[in-house]
Amino acid sequence: MNLEKVVFGFFIVLALTLNFSFVYGETGNPEYHHVIEFFFMVVVNIIATTLKLGDRSQIGALLLATSLVALLQLIGAALVWGYAAHLSETGLTPDIMVLIVSLAAGALVANVISVTIVVSETLMLRR
Repeated sequence: MNLEKVVFGFFIVLALTLNFSFVYGETGNPEYHHVIEFFFMVVVNIIATTLKLGDRSQIGALLLATSLVALLQLIGAALVWGYAAHLSETGLTPDIMVLIVSLAAGALVANVISVTIVVSETLMLRR
């Protein structure tokens, strides 16, 4: 068993599951979406992205692209959250929370694609 592949798979799946657990719940209700979970989700996605940097294959490029899309979505959500919580006069309203969760859901789709690619690549190697 290759430890590098285990760590890689671990962070890919952890990014997906953290993303899902953040998105899950009533979309506009901030009580269902915690900032600490969002922080961990962003950190794990950054780690997953850095682990994808070394692969120079076509599938590696596609994995990196999906990870960059997820990060772009999450950085956008973080900027919206930071603006709403600290700069906006209205604060974190349900409308803003819907936008944050929607951006995180976009990252979730990118993470699902990434995990699907990894699983399909692993199944192809077995043959």
